[in-house]
Amino acid sequence: MTPRLGAEEEFHVLDVESGRLVPRAAELIGRLARPGFTTELQRSVVESNSGVHGTLEELYTDLSSTRLRLDSAAAGLGLAVAAAGTVPLARVRPLDVTADARYERMVDDYRMVADEQLICSAQIHVDVPDRDTAVRAMCLVSPWLPPLLALSGSSPYWLGSDTGYASWRTMLWQRWPTAGPAGCHRDAADYDSSLEELIRSGVISDAGMVYHDVRPSAHQRTLELRICDACPRVETVVLVAGLFRALVREACERLARADGPCATAATTGCAPPPGGPRDPVWRASSSIPQAAARRPPERCCAACGPGCARRWRRPATGTPCTRSWRRHWPSGAPRTGCAASPGPEACSPASTC
Repeated sequence: MTPRLGAEEEFHVLDVESGRLVPRAAELIGRLARPGFTTELQRSVVESNSGVHGTLEELYTDLSSTRLRLDSAAAGLGLAVAAAGTVPLARVRPLDVTADARYERMVDDYRMVADEQLICSAQIHVDVPDRDTAVRAMCLVSPWLPPLLALSGSSPYWLGSDTGYASWRTMLWQRWPTAGPAGCHRDAADYDSSLEELIRSGVISDAGMVYHDVRPSAHQRTLELRICDACPRVETVVLVAGLFRALVREACERLARADGPCATAATTGCAPPPGGPRDPVWRASSSIPQAAARRPPERCCAACGPGCARRWRRPATGTPCTRSWRRHWPSGAPRTGCAASPGPEACSPASTC
């Protein structure tokens, strides 16, 4: 059975004339006549939450509709919304934090790290059978996350400067004490014990501050991908979602086939990549050409197996469409699809993937 999936997207709120970040997210949310939108740490960010979907086409329609609603509401306020890891023009102002006791404590504890959190990401949730499976699958999918970051990289600019990176958001994000690879745990109890130790030691104030590249959701029976930049194009979000779902499904199948309830990377034959856990993430976030960013689909799909082979296909022929993965903006967002007109009608995700 194909797991269901959903997405959370974060958007920068900009003044339409100056192009600068403005702390008006709450005002924008007030104009939206439906739930599914919320504020974030910075008052210049709006977060949207999609519905739960069984196919990538449904997810595409949902995310596209959400962006249209946001754009319409923003236009009436002289604002614009931008889906990108960072925006070129911004100012670091500590007073622009959302009025919330939890956020205010984070600012007091982390100071400049919190003040400079002028970044946005895209997060994907995929259904898993239970929390134990989520924790063990987390270890198995982790080696394949850097290519997904490379696909999504959309933050070359920071405070008016070209950083030379495709994802400067990643460099900023890594300063949080729990950001980065999640590591491997025997089961949910082992994982939760490590979180409790982080809270007891004062490193983080609550479990919501676990910012691993991938993590079990604290509120839903899902595995959550957190490594990616916010993506300018909906197609990129859906592409990443499809790949991540295939990785999670393959990991769950490996765990189900493994002997014993405490299967790990060793027992399923999935070893970490060479270079250490941080090296692939740095290479994926940089703009230096590397194999992981040039040809992620083939390498990733070979690891996923048949479940991922039924990926994005041309509707007319059913043949795999990889050209859209190989031509990128400097930010990492796809430059072209497999036809002049983007979207599912040009390059559709297979409903069985």
